[in-house]
Amino acid sequence: MHPVGQPSVDGLADLVRRTQVPVWLPWPLPRGWVVTGTTWAGDDRSGPRATAVALSGPAPLGGMGEMLLVAEEPGTGLGARFAGLAGPDPGPVPDRAPDAKVHAAGHPTALWAVGSDPGRVGFVGEALGCWLYVVLWPERAQALLLEDLGLADARDLGHEIDLVPTGALTPRLAGAPAEAPPG
Repeated sequence: MHPVGQPSVDGLADLVRRTQVPVWLPWPLPRGWVVTGTTWAGDDRSGPRATAVALSGPAPLGGMGEMLLVAEEPGTGLGARFAGLAGPDPGPVPDRAPDAKVHAAGHPTALWAVGSDPGRVGFVGEALGCWLYVVLWPERAQALLLEDLGLADARDLGHEIDLVPTGALTPRLAGAPAEAPPG
């Protein structure tokens, strides 16, 4: 995993230029939400094989919420780490109805709950040939997934990426404890 830098449009654009995997962003961003950091896993020669974008904003049921979107090649483990899973991958896709759905790159994408604890809830699915993790703090912020959340691969946004608002750096990307944010 590479060091986390201060959130910025330039940092996001640099990640978009270098990556081999999607850089997921809710698009359009939910009202009041901002990007609070990015990081990636991989090496400098082959580039990012996993990307993580952190966001925060008003949760649908009140208070503040945080969301982490991770795209990764199987076996990378970045999303599993943030979701609180023991191994590098979530395991086989459950043989049951999904727990949530998003639209990733314009396609309906099923998500299954993984790695919940009292401070966060994680979901995983597959989009564009990669694992897609959605991790939310606090648990009640998962109501955001009921709002027909659309995710765009920032590699497809072009100059629209210059309009992405950024906020203060989240400690979640540095592996901070999974406590709920105040509010």
